[in-house]
Amino acid sequence: MLGITLQETRVYREIKAEWLVKGREQEAASLILRLLTKRFGVVSVDVRSRISGLPLGVLEDLSEAILDFGSLDDLPVWLAEYERR
Repeated sequence: MLGITLQETRVYREIKAEWLVKGREQEAASLILRLLTKRFGVVSVDVRSRISGLPLGVLEDLSEAILDFGSLDDLPVWLAEYERR
């Protein structure tokens, strides 16, 4: 009717952008969980849940911080410090 396709609408572009961010967040969380498992062994369901709920920017920072962790006990400390910022 108006000569535009669904892909040209603002709503479509916003949904697509959000979907892409969610996909990147899931990929980042998955990678972090694999790294933690490889380095420290079994990762609890609670830790998996906390990591899966983090936004992409925090996940990116966490991926670097993991390199400084001496044990999995450093994760809750890092998360608490990050939340205070």
